Amino acid sequence: MIKVAGQESWLQPDKFIYKRIEAVNVKFLSGKKFSGENWTGDKNNLKDLQLYFDDAVDRDLENNFGTDKGDSLQLAMIDDGTTMITVNTKDSLANVEANKINEYLEANGLTEALSLREKNGDTTKDGGEYYQLCAKTIFQVGEHVTTVSGKKTNLLLDIIPEDHPYSVDKDENFRVQVFFKGKELRNAKVKVYHKVDDNVTEEEYTTNEAGEIKFFLSPAGEWMVSCIKTIKIEADPKAEWHTYQGSLTWGYY
Repeated sequence: MIKVAGQESWLQPDKFIYKRIEAVNVKFLSGKKFSGENWTGDKNNLKDLQLYFDDAVDRDLENNFGTDKGDSLQLAMIDDGTTMITVNTKDSLANVEANKINEYLEANGLTEALSLREKNGDTTKDGGEYYQLCAKTIFQVGEHVTTVSGKKTNLLLDIIPEDHPYSVDKDENFRVQVFFKGKELRNAKVKVYHKVDDNVTEEEYTTNEAGEIKFFLSPAGEWMVSCIKTIKIEADPKAEWHTYQGSLTWGYY
């Protein structure tokens, strides 16, 4: 949310490489710089939770989710193959102090929203914000690699790898494309995190006219790509802004 500048949320499997029928546990984490704590939400916070495998989509994945606060997703894959899970949370509403709004917009490169706030003389004005998470994780079961990782999903802010994360066997350039409501998200600030053991590196990129970024990837450790889109809301008595936070995670152990 805006009220915590730099805060991000993502899907975190207990590992990213599995054997067939092995138990999979996926936590919902929030924090900064790819280091977080378990969320405090529950099944009621979920708008949509889906699993993509080959040409099939499981839209009833919520049945694998408990009702307790902070619950994680539990499942086991019967077949080998690349697997993708997406989650879209319901809107949450928060009232945010003016200085935190300005800091958040500047820190995340949301220049359009910041310019509009300055133009309207709202830089000293508190504001309400709707926030929703658009997150996905990709993990590998067995050795059968499929193209599911490159499929578009129903996430409004969708981060899609153009290269397959589990076809990488050496250090090389890696491409990711970002979409917002089905269209390429241009000139957007994107953060790329790489975690090996407890060491995390962070790089920032800006999407090109095709909504793409390219970065140097090493097939080791864990990776997260994160992007935020904030739009102005008109004629809503509760909120002025709607923030979408997108994330994509994958890894090699």
